[in-house]
Amino acid sequence: MTRPPASPHPSAADGPAPRHRSLDGLVLAPVADQAPGQVGTRTRFTYHEKDGEIWAEYAGGDVVRGHLVGTRQGDRLDFRYVQLKRDGATSSGHCVATVVELPDGRVRLEETWEWESGPGSGTSVVEQVTEHGH
Repeated sequence: MTRPPASPHPSAADGPAPRHRSLDGLVLAPVADQAPGQVGTRTRFTYHEKDGEIWAEYAGGDVVRGHLVGTRQGDRLDFRYVQLKRDGATSSGHCVATVVELPDGRVRLEETWEWESGPGSGTSVVEQVTEHGH
């Protein structure tokens, strides 16, 4: 008798679904500066997460105030962001990110973003900031 191939999708019989590291309360910062006047290494994002919803406040560098809101499914984030810059300009966009756990236990977000308020798109990386300066 042959067995059917194993399903790539876990079932309840396979045990509980894997737990994903919560972003709630984490502070993240870009590892490199973007274009002048945008988010940069001095920008800090404070993330919140509950029941598949994510949101964050951010500020620093040329950004006076920013907010993002979206959803999380597994290690994939999908959110929109809006920000106010020091020169009074506002801008908004869309981002999809993958959550990665680093070897030292910190979290990294690998992001692909695009402005919706104007031209431009790109990729960026933000990593968890710890009291040890990472």
